Amino acid sequence: MSKAYLIGQITVTNPEGYAEYARQVPDTIHRHGGRYIVRGGTTSVLEGSPLGERQVVLEFPSRQAAQAWYDSPEYQAILHCRQDNSHGHLMLVDGYNDVF
Repeated sequence: MSKAYLIGQITVTNPEGYAEYARQVPDTIHRHGGRYIVRGGTTSVLEGSPLGERQVVLEFPSRQAAQAWYDSPEYQAILHCRQDNSHGHLMLVDGYNDVF
């Protein structure tokens, strides 16, 4: 089973409202075996156009764990804090499993 990565490209439109989401979300991620790989930081666009100003990459032990986090009652309870105060794109991507 390969790891899975949630990739978010987010533009915050209301920093005060988004702060509540940013404060609560790490605990929900950790409870589902996830961890931050990227959370903000300096971005340099090498090709194409960015889909958001803020980049986030989460690593989960599996696609099922990532989906369980997203669907969990504790995450769904705070999801509106992100959606109401930002816009962007989220993608769930399977990790590469280099097994021969």
